[in-house]
Amino acid sequence: MKVVKTKGDHVLDLPLHRVSGRGLFVKEIDDLMLAGEIDVAVHSMKDLPSKRPEGLVIGAVLPRDSPLDVLVSDDGVSIDGLEEGAVVGTCSMRRAAQLRRARPDLVIESLRGNLETRLRKLEEGRYRAIVLALAGIERMGYSPNYAVLDPERFVPSANQGAIAVVATEGWAEELVGGIDHLPTRREAECERVFLEEIGGSCVVPMAAFARLSGDEISVLAEVLSLDGARSVRAEGRISAADHLEGARELSRRLVAMGGRDLAEEAVREVGSD
Repeated sequence: MKVVKTKGDHVLDLPLHRVSGRGLFVKEIDDLMLAGEIDVAVHSMKDLPSKRPEGLVIGAVLPRDSPLDVLVSDDGVSIDGLEEGAVVGTCSMRRAAQLRRARPDLVIESLRGNLETRLRKLEEGRYRAIVLALAGIERMGYSPNYAVLDPERFVPSANQGAIAVVATEGWAEELVGGIDHLPTRREAECERVFLEEIGGSCVVPMAAFARLSGDEISVLAEVLSLDGARSVRAEGRISAADHLEGARELSRRLVAMGGRDLAEEAVREVGSD
């Protein structure tokens, strides 16, 4: 096993979009794989850019942990129970925009660092509450007080809670094909279609959430303005047997509603800061 410290692991004092954008935790590992130094890499799937280097494929997707976001605080307060003007921490543009839409009175401040660091900053009183992925908390064995955020109001990030196993093309099936979890793969692939169609980067407040039930997949996706004041949303049920085409149709609907325009606006606004 080879442990790789990426740029995203080292730079902790700047918002992610100020460093390099989507792929911050992935590029160095991709380069080592393409150089033949690594055969298989394990990633949080939501960190994987929609455009992948030629020669590398997602060989397996593991069973999904919770895709939900949670509001962590000393007392487990709900989002609607927060005091007016409360300070809430997050490093995600999506979460920040969704928080501003739900509660324009809140003060949203940047929160960086690993999970332990974020929880420590909360404990030190720098924030009234912080938003985290439930999957990360559970994987690390932490048990803070939290309130689950409704996925209809706070649509999760594409692929949140999913783990991807990347391998070189031609060897993926032999190396990791046996651990691929097809239901999670189908959900994750639906969500990634929206990333591909909308474009942008980690600065774009966009979300996509697919849930497989029987032979259908329910899909909910949205793109927001940075201030959360405007948003467009597409949702529907698609056939699991033809999930990619169904997701493309929904994503085209989102684009027609102005989703790509909002994404491009976000990129321009962040770039002009």
